[in-house]
Amino acid sequence: MSYNLTRVAQVSPDETLLDVACGSGITAITARRLGAKVTGLDIMPELLVRAKQEADLVETYDIEWKEGDAESLPFDDDSFDVVLSSFGHIFAPHPDVAAKEIIRVTKRGGRIAFTSWPPENATGRVFAAIAKYIQQPSTKDIPHSPMQWGIPEIVQNQLNTLKVMEPRFERGVVNIPLLSLNHYWQLFSTRFGPLLQAIQTLKGDPIKIGNLKRDIIKAISPYFYDNVLRLDYLITATTKS
Repeated sequence: MSYNLTRVAQVSPDETLLDVACGSGITAITARRLGAKVTGLDIMPELLVRAKQEADLVETYDIEWKEGDAESLPFDDDSFDVVLSSFGHIFAPHPDVAAKEIIRVTKRGGRIAFTSWPPENATGRVFAAIAKYIQQPSTKDIPHSPMQWGIPEIVQNQLNTLKVMEPRFERGVVNIPLLSLNHYWQLFSTRFGPLLQAIQTLKGDPIKIGNLKRDIIKAISPYFYDNVLRLDYLITATTKS
């Protein structure tokens, strides 16, 4: 997925690049290995620690890892040639605000690309399961659903209100080899930001965490066979006008 995202964004050597909500750093590392000057930003310190560890494994030591909020990026206007978000900004409480921030810090003529999850597929169902365990805000302040960023028509309408060119879309599938559905839980309960946040919200309650695990496994089971979990995703790409 990260290679496809950097390919669609046409990442080139020596360009300045920001990976918003970088998580464990895979996209940032991929972009750095293509020669870009990379900054990775995430709101969760534990994910930045993991990102640096992953970068060290491939001897990529000069990525700048920065703690920060996708809804209030700590950078000046027009700072980056390329801004990417790999399943990141869509999970901000107000992803429309995060989208405006991404566009703000992109140079005019710069490229923007992000990946998202279609709501009807495996990860959309996982997110629906997670949502049951997170306290809902008041009706008047319900945030935009991150899954809506996986629907091209909604994304196009959202971006048409901002200072960008007509968005382009590309679909893909990632196949994740797993020994079992329990293996998915073991991996993603320590790497997938929304799931990490849900577990933190449950504050170590073993019964609730066990119920969450059961519901997650039930959600993904139709997409797991031959020791592979198949995850559909959407890439959106545009240029700042």
